[in-house]
Amino acid sequence: MNKVAVYRKENFNAAHRLYNPAWDDATNDKVFGKCAYPHYHGHNYELVVKVTGVPDAVTGYVMDLKVLSEIIHREIHERFDHRNLNLDTVEFKDLNPTAENIAIVIYRLLRPHIDAGNDLQIRLYETPRNFVEYPVG
Repeated sequence: MNKVAVYRKENFNAAHRLYNPAWDDATNDKVFGKCAYPHYHGHNYELVVKVTGVPDAVTGYVMDLKVLSEIIHREIHERFDHRNLNLDTVEFKDLNPTAENIAIVIYRLLRPHIDAGNDLQIRLYETPRNFVEYPVG
């Protein structure tokens, strides 16, 4: 089998606060630093979605990247762009919106819309130098 990986890069902007409500402010500040400031802060997230599979014999596509873009827009962009992740989304009502958790949530939102025979991986850049990948391996 000739597996090929295709990638789609998208962006969204969102605010968040890293904070554990079970801790006092001093502990949150010690663990999360500036990211725990009570008035939130924002990021210009860069999302890279990787789909790996065998190209279709008829179309030659692993996945139509226009369709992938539409799925990302519907499931991620419309849900998270220009939102406060802590306050405006159900996904992070009780989940600390770290880059790691955001990547896992994005994977879970996209996975049902990607052919089960294809692998899916999320790479999320929180800053140009800080990024996470899920799943790993």
